[in-house]
Amino acid sequence: MNYKKLGRSNLQVSEACLGAMTFGKETNEADSHSIMDYFVEQGGNFIDTANMYSKGASETIVGNWLKNRKRKDLVIATKMYWPMSDAPDAKGSNKKQITREIEASLKRLNTDYVDLYYMHFWDSETPLEETYSALNDLVKQGKIRYIGVSNYTAFQFQKTLDLCRHNNWSIPVAFQPNYNLLVRSMEYEILPMCMHENIGIIPWSPLMAGWLTGKYTRGMEQPKNTRVADSGGNISWEKYNNEKTWRIIDELTDIAKDIGKTPAQIALRWVADRPGSQIPILGVRTLKHLKSNLGAFGWNLSKEHMSRLNYVSKIDIDYPYQFMVTFGPEEYRQINQ
Repeated sequence: MNYKKLGRSNLQVSEACLGAMTFGKETNEADSHSIMDYFVEQGGNFIDTANMYSKGASETIVGNWLKNRKRKDLVIATKMYWPMSDAPDAKGSNKKQITREIEASLKRLNTDYVDLYYMHFWDSETPLEETYSALNDLVKQGKIRYIGVSNYTAFQFQKTLDLCRHNNWSIPVAFQPNYNLLVRSMEYEILPMCMHENIGIIPWSPLMAGWLTGKYTRGMEQPKNTRVADSGGNISWEKYNNEKTWRIIDELTDIAKDIGKTPAQIALRWVADRPGSQIPILGVRTLKHLKSNLGAFGWNLSKEHMSRLNYVSKIDIDYPYQFMVTFGPEEYRQINQ
């Protein structure tokens, strides 16, 4: 496994991040430990969880595993924002909530600090100064090492960076967006901004909840007992059962056959090879899935294969972005070449 600097920091993290969202829900504790053991054996050191995953069970499982590991050799990330109880003040990123949730996460994780602490969503009800002054205090106290954000817009993140700079507070170093061959909208604003600001990009759902693994095929009936079937909104069968999706899957399948890989490995490699410091999150349910996904690392897609995937998954470039691609910052040209 190769390693990358996490954005503007000098923290070295593995080129893949192990996601623990399934732990305690779809994956039991013993199997979760086996998954983490194997990930570390293969050189992985970056594990991502959140307080809300299985209502704290994911953090607890990671924490129990950490008891028998060298903590200093691992990079542990967690998040907060969503409510953990029915209390009226149990949601958001106010100082009380941040203080309460970091203490709860540290206890569940069996550690004195987390390496990376994300704000899981933008809090429109709490002043930004309150949120990031509280996080800066936690950095000073040594309870968190670095700050990240997830699911912000580019405007919200740029405002956050500017505020932290103005006040000489600890500046966020990582952004966790939804990014894959089916969801490329962050290329309009978020990706070029992160590249310009040297922010580590940690994409979640790089396989789009299984859509990009090759298990769904053109003309099949809606699958049952899968995340695609059981979830609505952004991953639903109704939304992605269309010609563009099937063209992308066809291309993944063809390239996979050409080079002896799986469609999932090609989809993961595409994310890892995109511009910016991309470190995809591997959200696996089984050790078999992890072993297969790790086959996406240690090599690169050819320019031809990248070009084919870029073309079949391309998004419309409308005003004013077409001017950015032609005349604007270098980041836009890199993304759209």
